Amino acid sequence: MRQLDLVAQTSLDGFVAGLKGEFDNFIGGEENLEFVCSIIDDADTALLGRISYELLNADWPTAANKPEATKSMVNYSNWYNAATKIVVSTTLHRDGAKNTIVISDHLSQEINKIKQQEGKGILVFGSPSVVHSLLESDLVDNIWIIVHPVIFGSGIPLFKNAQKLIKLELITSKKLSNGTLCNKYAVLKSNDF
Repeated sequence: MRQLDLVAQTSLDGFVAGLKGEFDNFIGGEENLEFVCSIIDDADTALLGRISYELLNADWPTAANKPEATKSMVNYSNWYNAATKIVVSTTLHRDGAKNTIVISDHLSQEINKIKQQEGKGILVFGSPSVVHSLLESDLVDNIWIIVHPVIFGSGIPLFKNAQKLIKLELITSKKLSNGTLCNKYAVLKSNDF
C-alpha cells in the first residue's frame, strides 16, 4: 500500500498561513527547499486542496526555466511537473492540466483506492481542510511538520476542531541552519494504542 504523508510548513504556534493566506512570514531559502526535495524523492503524487493547488500551480511548472533558478528549484519544479496532482475541490472541475485528477466527493473512498494502486508515496501539501478529513478517516501515515522559528499570533491553523485523539510517534528530527525544525511523525492508528 502506498504511504500518504502530510508535509506542512507551520509557525511555532501552528499556523500554515496568515489570516489572508499569506506565507510572507515564513523563513524560506535554499536549505528549506533542499530539505523538501529530500522528501519528494520517495513520492510521485501530490494531494492538494484547491487553494494550495492554485498557489503551487501558479509558479512551480515554470520555476525551472527562470534564470535565477537554483538546483533545488529545478529539482522541485521537475518533480511537480512529473507528479500526478490530485486536487480536492467542489469548485474546480477538470481544467485540462497535465497529470491532474479532481476529486469533488467521497474523498476517503477515492483516496483509499489511490493508496491501493501501484506507485510511490503520496504527499499532502498544506491544505488544512483536506488534512482534517484524511486524519479523521485514518488515511495519513506520516506527518512532516516543518516548524519555522516565528509566532504568527493568528492565521490559518493546520489542526483545527479535531474530532478524535490522534497519537503520533516521532521518527526523525532535523534542525536547519536558520532554526527551522523538520520533524517526521508516524501516525499511530487506533488499533496501535
